[in-house]
Amino acid sequence: MTGFLVEYHRPSGDWYVRAFEGENGAREAMLERFRLEELRASADFEIAVLIADSLETIKKTHSRYFGGREREAEFSLLPIAA
Repeated sequence: MTGFLVEYHRPSGDWYVRAFEGENGAREAMLERFRLEELRASADFEIAVLIADSLETIKKTHSRYFGGREREAEFSLLPIAA
């Protein structure tokens, strides 16, 4: 199954998802999560790894992560305007 890295900004609900496919996808997603946790701009960002067969599945099972706008890659590293 694919590892999906979710960057979620709690106050705004904005999000970004990156898929890590293949045999080591879940492991690669987790390693990237650890990297982003160290570098994130604010504790207002939640960074999670979810394992599923598709993004559509995650959007159903973890819908709270998808209420805001879809953002660009690694937006947890950028300052977010209030």
